[in-house]
Amino acid sequence: MTDDPSKTIVVCVPFAGAGVSFFHPWRELAGRTLEILPLQLPGRERRIDEEPLRDARAATESLLTDLLAAVTTPARVAVFGHSLGAVLAYELAHRLSGLPGFEVRHLFVSGSPQPSVQRSRRITGLPDDDFLPGVAEFAGFDHEALADPEVRELVLPTLRADVEMHEHYLPSTVDPLPVPITSLRGTGDSLVSAADAAGWSKATDRDFTYHEVPGGHMYLIDAAPAVVRLFASTLG
Repeated sequence: MTDDPSKTIVVCVPFAGAGVSFFHPWRELAGRTLEILPLQLPGRERRIDEEPLRDARAATESLLTDLLAAVTTPARVAVFGHSLGAVLAYELAHRLSGLPGFEVRHLFVSGSPQPSVQRSRRITGLPDDDFLPGVAEFAGFDHEALADPEVRELVLPTLRADVEMHEHYLPSTVDPLPVPITSLRGTGDSLVSAADAAGWSKATDRDFTYHEVPGGHMYLIDAAPAVVRLFASTLG
């Protein structure tokens, strides 16, 4: 990581089933003022042999441990997460805001209702033939890798753990986050409404901004340049 105190480190938390490689192309888009730091959770990519986590608080502790090992303080940071990653980013931002040596400048959340809102329909524990269509519905797309039986067998335990974590998530605190929040949503997102995404205004006692990006729930796949530009314009 950089030791340049003028840069803001944007900590990127993975969404369900994703790993750090998703965010690697973002590093080339970051420019001079930002540094992209994706964090890895157990059960994927280089940590594929580790047991995936099923509890959001345990996942937050894992992310925090890795972040503290990667960053030299004092440090200016922002945190980003999409869907499951949004609530984990929120929990991580709460933890960081209370730590000496960190200036938490912003929380960016994407494709998610405010932390206190849970989905009414659950797919945790369903057999594969029902679980996988449920994942496709909730994710807003059907990942082609899941059509390969060998790949599916490899990634399914982590995907199941991520879904369980998300469906059982409860906020660790009711205190508003002392950090500005920007909530992003795809204009065509059929899973998270504009009102749901704007509900994040209740999670902070600082400035709040709502921003829409063209696309559906997984607009993030094609909109990396627009998202990183938003980081840069917001963080200055």
